[in-house]
Amino acid sequence: MNTRLAVDTLAPHINKAMNALDAAARQTRLEAPLLELVRLRASQLNGCEYCVDQHSADAVKGGEDPRRLFAITVWRDTPFFTDRERAALELTEAATRLTEGPVTDEVFARAAAQFTEVELAELIWAVTVINAWNRLGATAHPWSLS
Repeated sequence: MNTRLAVDTLAPHINKAMNALDAAARQTRLEAPLLELVRLRASQLNGCEYCVDQHSADAVKGGEDPRRLFAITVWRDTPFFTDRERAALELTEAATRLTEGPVTDEVFARAAAQFTEVELAELIWAVTVINAWNRLGATAHPWSLS
């Protein structure tokens, strides 16, 4: 992947704010492995190869079983994910695919059954932030794979 536009260095004031938002979204009550699964899945759906690579590597460094990472695209059909992770992944997919329609009450209710209100709010912020990063990555290709 070649850099198309270095949006981070060309608009450093916005990049600084985005990094601060990302740092805030990482300071949650949610389990770090769950957050990496969410970031990875959203990045896959958005076609951001840099973020897929980064969050796969971060998950492995955090102790994630590679088998689960290999199976995340078919998480509904495997026994590798907890009900809590499934609810988070379902919400992530729905919030990432908004062009297909808004997040349904059913999807939201399944997530709300697995998370406290604060955790759910933090999860929604985490999904929102990774989707913003993915849009930067998939559009401008500001970062290269190494």
